[in-house]
Amino acid sequence: MAKNLVFDIKDKPRFGQLLVFAIQQLLAIMAATIAVPAIVGNGMSISAALFGAGIGTLVYQLFTKFRSPVFLGSSFAFIGSMSAAFAGAVSMSAGYLGLLIGALCAGLVYVVIAIVVKLVGVGWINKLMPAAVIGPTVALIGLSLAGAAVKDVFSYGPQNDNGAFIMSGNLWVSFICAMVTLLVVVLCSTYGGKMVKLIPFIIGVLAGYAVALVFTLIGTFAGIDSLKIVDFAPFTALTAGGVGLKTFLEIPDFTFMEAIKGVKEFDLQYLLTVVVAYVPVAFVVFAEHIADHKNLSSIVEEDLLENPGLHRTLLGDGIGSVAGAFFGGCPNTTYGESVGCVAITRNASVATITATAILAILISFVSPFVAFLDSIPGCVMGGVCITLYGFIAVSGLKMIRKVDLEDNANLFTVSVILISGIGGMAMAIGKVTITAIATALILGIIVNILLNKFKKKEK
Repeated sequence: MAKNLVFDIKDKPRFGQLLVFAIQQLLAIMAATIAVPAIVGNGMSISAALFGAGIGTLVYQLFTKFRSPVFLGSSFAFIGSMSAAFAGAVSMSAGYLGLLIGALCAGLVYVVIAIVVKLVGVGWINKLMPAAVIGPTVALIGLSLAGAAVKDVFSYGPQNDNGAFIMSGNLWVSFICAMVTLLVVVLCSTYGGKMVKLIPFIIGVLAGYAVALVFTLIGTFAGIDSLKIVDFAPFTALTAGGVGLKTFLEIPDFTFMEAIKGVKEFDLQYLLTVVVAYVPVAFVVFAEHIADHKNLSSIVEEDLLENPGLHRTLLGDGIGSVAGAFFGGCPNTTYGESVGCVAITRNASVATITATAILAILISFVSPFVAFLDSIPGCVMGGVCITLYGFIAVSGLKMIRKVDLEDNANLFTVSVILISGIGGMAMAIGKVTITAIATALILGIIVNILLNKFKKKEK
């Protein structure tokens, strides 16, 4: 067992523990997983996306021989691609078919890269992306999410010209709920007993939700809208047409069911639109795939690019993404939130990830539980995400610590990546968006190669 882990990759917690750990992982990835279909809209089902994430994760685990403890959720990188699939379609059904074909094309990119890696090995990855490149890139993944966490803390309230949130009644309430959640997570992780340290997010979310519920009840009885933080709409929707079977159980609106109707409306021009929208993004996500697995490797103290192997993680990610999109419409990707959860709780048990995937599949049918998850205030999840995203950033900084920054080649490589990434150097080329992280990584690789090549010539 790695010295910094409570549960190693192969460890299997007892059933009761396993269920609790799975719920915690689910809470960690929930907000982002259901946010993607909500942002894209066009009638996409949140519960179907959750089901797809569970299926995609199981496929990933099968390909990686249950050696990589990370959950696959809806990928934000493909939001533009998904929107383009709907925008170019002649009907909603054709748009859903475009989602499936696009995900298949992106998955094939991963398959091709996996074949190349299998043939030539991963040595070139380590040369192309040494610690001076991968460390600041991992840090950027956490830092790039910082703004979203902070905005969640203030429930995306109004800001002044300087970007400061204008503190009114409801923003103060949101801030208090977020800080309660944050402090409970931090205290449980630092000073809690063995079991408490393993489930700080569950305790933190429940504490934050309880405070938000108290404010909401006071606001309801006193008629003060600014105190109403918890939205009960997901629960009232369950009984809108009376109490019946759908109040408790409901089959998600799977993407493939709607996509079948659009087969007759699909043409070559639309196919090219989808391919152009998805394929370039797959190469961008590949870079983030490397960064996530390098980060996870440092946490579990095993090189996952060697065992189970990068070719296996790529196949699992690519095929899992296709499987997830088949049901939920959203291509999947390894989640930094999941990696952060592993780092904070020191629970790297793959059994926990597998149980989380099964739980995600099961609860996608359970209407009340989906409603409860949907009702968790954004400010509460913001408090949790400050710790999750912070741990991702710190993991990258730990990698940088091993780099000799007295060497200008390393110093400028790290500097270029951090400044271009934090500065938000994202670029839209036609319908393809290259994220700030991907741009920073590419620039870092180029700078690192050039500087080290000149260094060799001088020697």
